[in-house]
Amino acid sequence: MTVTHSSTEPPSTRTPRGTGRVRAGKIVANLSTAALYEAAARDGEGLIAAEGPLVVSTGTHTGRSPKDKFIVREPSSESRIWWGEVNKPITEAHYDRLRARLMAYVADRRLYSQDLFIGAHPKHRRSLRVYTETAWASIFARNLFRRPTPEDLATFDPNFTIIDVPSFQADPATEGTRSGTAILVHLQRMEIIIVGTMYAGEIKKSAFTVMNYLLPDEGVLPMHSSINVGRDGDSAVFFGLSGTGKTTLSADPLRSLIGDDEHGWGSDYVFNFEGGCYAKTIRLSPAYEPDIFATTRRFGTILENVDIDPATRELDLDSEKFTENTRAAYPLHFIGNADPDGIAGTPRNVIFLTADAFGVLPPISRLTREQAAYHFISGYTAKLAGTEVGVKEPSATFSAGFGAPFLPRHPGVYANLLMERLEQYDVPVWLVNTGWTGGAYGTGHRMDITHTRNMVRAALNGELRDVPTIADPVFGVAVPTAVPGVPTEILTPRNTWADPAAYDAAAATIAGMFHDNFEAYADGVSEAVRAAGPARVEGATKAKVSAPGEG
Repeated sequence: MTVTHSSTEPPSTRTPRGTGRVRAGKIVANLSTAALYEAAARDGEGLIAAEGPLVVSTGTHTGRSPKDKFIVREPSSESRIWWGEVNKPITEAHYDRLRARLMAYVADRRLYSQDLFIGAHPKHRRSLRVYTETAWASIFARNLFRRPTPEDLATFDPNFTIIDVPSFQADPATEGTRSGTAILVHLQRMEIIIVGTMYAGEIKKSAFTVMNYLLPDEGVLPMHSSINVGRDGDSAVFFGLSGTGKTTLSADPLRSLIGDDEHGWGSDYVFNFEGGCYAKTIRLSPAYEPDIFATTRRFGTILENVDIDPATRELDLDSEKFTENTRAAYPLHFIGNADPDGIAGTPRNVIFLTADAFGVLPPISRLTREQAAYHFISGYTAKLAGTEVGVKEPSATFSAGFGAPFLPRHPGVYANLLMERLEQYDVPVWLVNTGWTGGAYGTGHRMDITHTRNMVRAALNGELRDVPTIADPVFGVAVPTAVPGVPTEILTPRNTWADPAAYDAAAATIAGMFHDNFEAYADGVSEAVRAAGPARVEGATKAKVSAPGEG
């Protein structure tokens, strides 16, 4: 369905439930991907690569801008928001001032709009209208959210709206923002404004923030996770921050993919929020990640900040010329074994993924219920300090719920929902380290992806159920003594280090960081959960902690 109309025509300018009116010089609604390709090429928004994907640049913003995200402080939601560094308030007066100026700015401009759904389960699905300044961002929205049928579009009435206008700049002096970039979420009006940034991930993650706010009231745990399901209907949930392997490990040819990033866990089902994937492409391997690699060679995929030869239009996925955070946005059906329904039964396994650049966590371990709550609230991974030559010190990241930047409510709300589900269905939880072994970054090496896949498959197939375990002396988790297809010597991280004393010092440092981070949440959990963290080691060296990751 394609509609082109001026701002005076009612079909795309009527006031939807809870949202304000959007008027523009021209609103081009629900164009197909092919038509949007033509518009993007006509306006010089990107280059069509040799094998079909559209390659675009997001300019100075090659990732999210969490410091520029605000939630409008208003009576209907104020008491339920976890206010602080993650959820910063902005007044309704500032919001209204910026919005009015934005509406005047687009009054003689063209906007593209897409009517879409978020949430595969009909009981929890929301209708979403996305206005974008560029055609390529409209393709992004079509790829990442769920597309309605023509019958759905005939009666479409959005529950909330996203207005994405990167060329517009906020005014910090009069509109309460930090800079010209702003991501503003108004939960009473169910409206999101994104200005001053071309990074399309803001569209995806702001919608996720809204779902994280709404669904706990419906008894649903929103999850920053991927999910796949085996032939016997045995679904598995993979929690993890960016770079931990969430997308890679869930794209298993032996299992159907429900989705790679955002899901809900209801009473006896899980469901995908999205209709697509947003995968990192830096150094993507056709051998180890063939399904995701293939999407970078398809018409309809949006590639953000990927290096491309302007003459031959060939891609260089290994290049960090613009950023290490190169991305592919593609519809879910581009993955051959994807489940089009996006719904599965109660998970039989939950996996927490961490990329520990310090090399101290076991490659796989089983958690008790209390340990699961502790590690869920901690949301630990590690990032490299930088890409400059000689900089080898990793930094730890703790992101509550494995997605703190997208949690409008206190992390305890989500942790309690998780614990209820784990207890109700007796679901085992595994902690899988996809990071370093044999030493920290710069000394050791990254876990072998084949070994990691074998560990995950063994856990999901029940092959570890009766394997003896030993308790890690620092982290207390239960480490299997054997895993099919995995060298036994790598299962105990201390044994992989050339200098055991150096391992002990590094493990003590990370354990101390877990305790320091958890202090902010200790009052909201039981004594059993507080005691489920690592052992306390006196005199541990402090290490660098970075801000919560984007995931």
